[in-house]
Amino acid sequence: MSDVPQTQPAPQPPPPPPPPAPPPQAPKRRRLGPLILAIVVILLIVLVIVHIMRNKKTEHGAAPQVVTVAAATLGPMPVTLNALGTVTPVATVTVLPQISGYLTEVGYKEGQDVVKGQFLAQIDPRQYEISKEQALAQLAKDQALLAQARADLARYTQLNAKQSIAAQTYSDQQFLVKQYEAAVQADKANVRLFELDLIYCRITAPVSGRVGLRLVDPGNYVTSSSSTGIAVITTIKPTTVQFAIPQTSLGSVLDRVNAGAQLPITVFSSDNTRQIATGTLFALSNQMATATGTVTLRASVPNDNEALFPNEFVNVRLLVDTLQNAVLVPTPAVQTGAPGDYVYLVNADNTVSVHKVTLGPSDGRYTVISAGLQQGQHVVTDGLDRLNDGAKIQPAGPRPATHAGAASAPHHGSAPGAASEPGATAPNASDASAAASQAG
Repeated sequence: MSDVPQTQPAPQPPPPPPPPAPPPQAPKRRRLGPLILAIVVILLIVLVIVHIMRNKKTEHGAAPQVVTVAAATLGPMPVTLNALGTVTPVATVTVLPQISGYLTEVGYKEGQDVVKGQFLAQIDPRQYEISKEQALAQLAKDQALLAQARADLARYTQLNAKQSIAAQTYSDQQFLVKQYEAAVQADKANVRLFELDLIYCRITAPVSGRVGLRLVDPGNYVTSSSSTGIAVITTIKPTTVQFAIPQTSLGSVLDRVNAGAQLPITVFSSDNTRQIATGTLFALSNQMATATGTVTLRASVPNDNEALFPNEFVNVRLLVDTLQNAVLVPTPAVQTGAPGDYVYLVNADNTVSVHKVTLGPSDGRYTVISAGLQQGQHVVTDGLDRLNDGAKIQPAGPRPATHAGAASAPHHGSAPGAASEPGATAPNASDASAAASQAG
């Protein structure tokens, strides 16, 4: 063995500690946040600007809108008032018995037209005939007593002249004659009363008209206090129509009536589909209805064809006046918005501008322009929903309008007072297609 001693391995030094971790980069990240936000905002602004610029280019390059135009014209315009009315008969009479008795006969048929004085019903007259005979007998008795008293008075007058009787006797005889004369007068009145009762037994029509449904049958006992009556007679022709107008329109009506004008009315059915009759205003109420602020008017209608039925609801159009040489445009051309009442006026360069106007009366199809428009200027009547101030348009066959038939009867479903539209302002199919091809 070797005597060299074995050396022990030297101890290893401990490993060095790891380097310290770098500090967190929080401040750097905080600086990047606002930068990213600013970049996003800038990008959004750029996108908005690009979008606006594209829209402007699109607007400038858009094709003109194809619209329908019409020229403002001069013409008459009827000033009318529309109202709801009721057909009111000239006379509606409930025939009541004026005496009591059994009804023995009815001389009319239900729904029959009768004339004044025509026989309607008969009440049993026998009791009144007997009463008349009794009154005649009493009259004859009192006439005989009066004759005797007058004869006695004649003798007493001679005796009194010779002073052969007392003055009191002569005076009493004079008073007795007067009593009998009064009794005779009362008897004659009773006779006339029973004669009148006999007339009342025969019931006749007090007016001409149409009888309604039968209210009482023969065999019933009727009295003068009965409220049912024997029959109801209603005058059919002529008839009247009663309607109300607002107090704001009363002044114009009064001006025309006081000037002696006969204001015509036109009566339409309750659904405004057809004209029924015509008439003339003849009466105004003398009071205003405070609850509604209206005044009741009544017009006379001949009703020769019996088209109007009593108590029927109708629509009434009253012609108050007619404006001459008024500026007229089709009613669809008139718009209402923030500027007020306006139209789209067609300029010479085929652009439109919002043009404020002052409106007058309208007949439903045409409207009067009181101010803001002149004859010959063109306005847009169709396609207005696509327009704005300064927009380019392509008129589709503009044609001058003529105010023909402004006071004609309304078409199906139109309100009373609506007139037929003058002129043909709507384009036909070929004109529209040609205009669209040119715009393309």
